[in-house]
Formats: sequence, structure tokens, C-alpha cells
Amino acid sequence: MSSPHDRSLEILEAGIHSTVQDFPGRRGYQARGFFPAGPMDAFALRAANLLVANDEGAAGIEITLGKFAVRFTCETTAALTGAAVDATLNGEPLSLWGTVHVAAGDELRIGMAKGPGFRVYLAVAGGIDVPLVLGSRATYTMGALGGLDGRLLKKGDHLSLLPSTTAPRRYRFEADAVPHYSREWEIEVMRGPQADPDFLTPEDLSTFFASPWSVGHNSNRVGVRLGTTHFTWARKTGGVAGGHPSNILDNGYPLGGINLNGDTPVILGPDGPTAGGFVVIATVVGGALWKLGQLRPGSDAIRFKEVDYAAAASLTRDLEARLSGEHLVEI
Repeated sequence: MSSPHDRSLEILEAGIHSTVQDFPGRRGYQARGFFPAGPMDAFALRAANLLVANDEGAAGIEITLGKFAVRFTCETTAALTGAAVDATLNGEPLSLWGTVHVAAGDELRIGMAKGPGFRVYLAVAGGIDVPLVLGSRATYTMGALGGLDGRLLKKGDHLSLLPSTTAPRRYRFEADAVPHYSREWEIEVMRGPQADPDFLTPEDLSTFFASPWSVGHNSNRVGVRLGTTHFTWARKTGGVAGGHPSNILDNGYPLGGINLNGDTPVILGPDGPTAGGFVVIATVVGGALWKLGQLRPGSDAIRFKEVDYAAAASLTRDLEARLSGEHLVEI
């Protein structure tokens, strides 16, 4: 009789915050109070899946900061993408952004991400086999949904793998197709619904776009909390919504929306709230959302670059072109 772990990963070291995630997450349920979950850096997870010939929606592992290790119980292929880390396979150095063949009993270990970048993604041929919840395997820890029992991974966990339907081959990404990671980021945004003179003065908006913003220590998958400044505001209070001028009657929040929690900007992540009572003055465009996953709390800085729809669409096209397979080199 075969073991239930014949085709699986055994977690030897789980790091500080590692979860099962898939792309695009649990979309279509925000009206019911569920933000989508899914990867903080969707490009990196999709790229890892491409390297092992998975569907882009296959579940992989999002590893925050590193200090992660797994043992493979079967022969397969795997790929690591994301922040630069010291990774080894059976003690031998392992490069990111490429496919690696592994045998049963092999151990993959990831050290601490020293930066730039903050998250690493592991994909294995076939994908992680955890139950679908509302159409997704993504972990949403605040609701204890998806992933492995709706929680962070821990030492001793076994993650079953789905069968791979393609013959194993090895690839690497061309260097110019790998995104540039930095400690000083430029993030493209479009103005949000409350970026108007009823809420903020022209000087406030100039400050928002011209200033460097530090990434706060308490940033996470719910939101990237930035440094606090002093906005002048175009009104004295929020009226019936509250005493601070940032207060509004509850409205929907988009993924990547930047709300002002008082005078503190917060970029809403994939585990963020679906609605709330703060103004949203800008939204990170789709082609730049991946950057949120690589912002390093407590050390990185960002500037916001305002773009129009055409520029936002161009960013998305460029990102999709990198994931088309045309930038893979067989090794």
C-alpha cells in the first residue's frame, strides 16, 4: 500500500510567515467580505509556475524573509523565484529563476533574504494539493480559509502534490525578464475616488506624489503602512462619518488602494479589508502590484508615480509578455 505522503513536501523549517497561495486568489467574493488573498508578488509565483510547466493558477508556497526548508518525497521539478536568497539543494548552491530536478529525499533550504526584496516563491510540478475553498487554494489566515487548514505552515507539515501532466524540462528566465528589485522603489498609481479638492488641497496631492515614503515595520499582507506626514486637508472634519477629515462613510476598497488612515497612507494588500471609512486617494496599477510583495518593512522607501490609463495598460502588457514563455531559455 502506498503512503499518503508518496508525492509530497515535508516542511523541515517554516520561517516566520509561509503560506500556500495561488493566483489570482479568491476573486469575486469581496462583496461578501472576502479580500482575494493570493500572492503578494503575483509575478514571482506565476513565473515559478511557468518554470515547472504548471498552469499559472497552480498553488505554490509564499515564503516571507526566508529561513525555510523542505524535503521532497518524490522525483519532480521545482523552481524558486523572488527576492535574492542563499538557497541550497542537498547543500549545493541553487540559483533562483530557474528549474531544478529533484529526487526523493532531496532537501531544499532557503536562508534569510538580505534584500533587496522580501518574499520568495516555491513552485513544484503539478502544484500544491490542498482543498479548494470558494474556487481557490489561497490561504487567508484572518478568516482561517484555504491553504493548509487556513493557517501558516509549520515544521512537520506534509503538503501533497498534484500530478504533473508535462514531461520534465529545465528552463531559466533571461536576465532582462527578471524584475529589478530595489530598496528605493517607484510605484505607479492612478488617482483614486477621493483625490479631489473636496478632501485634499492641491498642496496635499503634491506632497503625496513628490515625497519619499518609508515602509513601516508593521506592514504585512493586510496592508503596507507608510510613514506619517501632515496633510493640510480641504475640510476640518469628516462630518457625519467622523471627526477626522480622512473619515468618509464606508465605501469599497480595491486591491492596491491607498487609503489615508488619518495622515498615514496604507496600501491595501491581498488580505486587506474589502471596505472601510477612510479616503482612497490613489490605486496601484495592476502592472505594479507585484512590487508590494517585495517591499521590505523598516528599510525600504517608495515614491509614487502618477500614470494615465495608457501607461498603466502598457505596464500590464510588459508584465504579461515576460510571462509568455518567450523569455525562457532551456538549460
